[in-house]
Formats: sequence, C-alpha cells, structure tokens
Amino acid sequence: MRIQSMLLAGLGALALAGCAQKEVVAEAPPPPPPPGAVSGSVAADRDGDGLVDGYYTSDGIYHPNAVLMPPPPPPAPTRKGERG
Repeated sequence: MRIQSMLLAGLGALALAGCAQKEVVAEAPPPPPPPGAVSGSVAADRDGDGLVDGYYTSDGIYHPNAVLMPPPPPPAPTRKGERG
C-alpha cells in the first residue's frame, strides 16, 4: 500500500510539473567584435599560435587582420667621448 501511495504522489507531482510557469529570461547580447574584425564574423587562427590572425565571414571569405606599420627606428645614439 505504501508503494502505491508513493507512486501516486510521484505521478501527481510529475503531471503538475508540466503546468508550472517558466520565467522568461532575456539573452545577453553578443559581445562586440574586437578592433579590426568584420561584424558578424568568426575569428580564425590559421597558424595555430593561439592568436587571432583574421576572420571568416558568413560567406566563407577570410579577412586577415590589418598589418600595423612597424614602429619608427630608435634615435641615433648620442655622441660621447673626447670629441662629443
């Protein structure tokens, strides 16, 4: 008798669980793409070094990151010594 009561209570709880109100939670917006990325793209690491090399757009085209200009050369050493 005890098993039948437990089974009946379990089935009743299971049946009523389907009627429970579910709270609607808004999803967080996706993070903005990093600088140099094409909007709506997927990051790509072609050489496997762990750094993002470029991006693939939804049509499958690869866009490499813009290559930054190298820094200017350092200034010439100051003249020191007897004739400096």
